[in-house]
Amino acid sequence: MTEQQTWSPLEIETELAGGADELVDRLQAMGDELGELLVQEKALVFRGFGVTPGSLDGVLDLLLPNRLAYVHGNSPRTKVGSNVYTSTEYPQEFTISMHNEMSYAHAWPARLAFYCQVQPGSGGATPVLDSEVWLNSLDDEVRQAFADGVRYTQNLHDGFGLGKSWQDTFETDSREEVEAFLDGTGAGWEWKADGGIHIESVRPATIRHPVTGTEGWFNQADQWHPAGLGDDTAAALAQILPEDELPQNVTFADGSPIPAEYVAQIRDRGLAHAIDVDWRTGDLLLIDNVLLAHGRRPFTGARRVLVAMSD
Repeated sequence: MTEQQTWSPLEIETELAGGADELVDRLQAMGDELGELLVQEKALVFRGFGVTPGSLDGVLDLLLPNRLAYVHGNSPRTKVGSNVYTSTEYPQEFTISMHNEMSYAHAWPARLAFYCQVQPGSGGATPVLDSEVWLNSLDDEVRQAFADGVRYTQNLHDGFGLGKSWQDTFETDSREEVEAFLDGTGAGWEWKADGGIHIESVRPATIRHPVTGTEGWFNQADQWHPAGLGDDTAAALAQILPEDELPQNVTFADGSPIPAEYVAQIRDRGLAHAIDVDWRTGDLLLIDNVLLAHGRRPFTGARRVLVAMSD
């Protein structure tokens, strides 16, 4: 039996039916042990505490000591509080494939916390996946091909176009702030004549966890590659825009193309090895963003899951 088949997140349930106050008390009592437990277990699910939107901030303050803004994030989200966002706003009938949050960036959050404000009618689980298991599930040929990393390309428009604008991506209307941010990331960039910006950055395909030392798959090649969209969508995009003008794209680090069959293998094996976390209203899920990737299963009915992150 494999590690993927035996591992699951640690579930922590209410003992006193004391609601969010009980959870706050328990988290305060844990102190630094919370971080140690998270590294050991990779993910913690808090059930039955009945956390409400009004009590969420107090809980997040303890789970995520330094909440981060979603600056340079590529997913469509809405900011709903103090560095609290809706989870990725893709149509509910689609699966969101596995990924480590912002693995394409020069810096990424160490922890993610998900909060279920409204449970789905059916489906809608958040699958989580051990990044080491994901890496080991891939063929040697694929792992070797990615050894030198990947090159991410973004074309962010100025308010009108496909994908996100640079204003939404960087949460500012100031070009100077964008330039100052990018100058510290090792990315190459240039402003375009139409007011948009072109960004390129080379990042590793795998990284090692700073505490455990385990190596895991850590990139979003399958989500940035046109083949990850499916044949019909990729073909439609190709008719609208040349490859170098797509809102986002990815190649190997040297600029050579990534075969579509590699993309399919990465996506499909990630989803096949994932463990589903089902939601009930008021639940919270805390994950180590390097040890675990996450995604979303399709759902019916209303579903509202919020996310916050910290370093």
